[in-house]
Amino acid sequence: MPDGSLAPKSFTEKFVLGTIGAPFGVKGFIKVRSLSGEIDHLLNLQSVVVNKDGKELLYQIEESSPSGTPGSLLIRFKGIDSPEAAKTLNGAQLLGSREQAAPLGKGEFYIEDLKGLPVITEDGENIGCIIDIIEGGGGELAEIQLINEEKKLIPLRDEFLLINFEKSRIILQNLWILE
Repeated sequence: MPDGSLAPKSFTEKFVLGTIGAPFGVKGFIKVRSLSGEIDHLLNLQSVVVNKDGKELLYQIEESSPSGTPGSLLIRFKGIDSPEAAKTLNGAQLLGSREQAAPLGKGEFYIEDLKGLPVITEDGENIGCIIDIIEGGGGELAEIQLINEEKKLIPLRDEFLLINFEKSRIILQNLWILE
C-alpha cells in the first residue's frame, strides 16, 4: 500500500533472467527463454540460482549455447545429465543479480525498478504506486494501486506515465485515464 512518502526507492538486486522449459536432447540440456529477449549475457554465466516452487538452489553451468530460437538458449547444469533430471526443472526461473541481467540501452529500464514507485499527479498529489507490470495485447500495462486500495491498469506509455528515476516517482499525465 502506498504510504504517501516520496522517499527514494531502493532498486531491485535480484532479477528473473529467464524461464526454464522442456528438456532438450538426451544429455540433460534444458531450453531457457530469456525474459529480455537477449541471450549474450546468459551465455557467459558460470552459475545461476534456480527458483522452483519457492525453493532457490545454486547450479553450476557446465555448458550453454544458443538454441536456434530467438531469445532462447540451451543450458546443461552440473549434476543434471538426463532428460528425466532436466524435466524436474521445467517451469523454474533463473535468478540473477543486476550485473547478470541484460545490459540497458539509453532510455531503457528494468521493469522491476518500477514496482513500488509512487505515482503522482502533475500537481504533486500522491495517488498510489506501481504494484506490477503486465503484458497486455497492445503493450505493457502498469498496475497501480490507488490510495483508496482500488487497482487500475494504465498503458505504460509516455503520454500516460512519465517515469522519473532521479526523483523516484512516476507522474500521471492524464487523470481522465483513471475514470
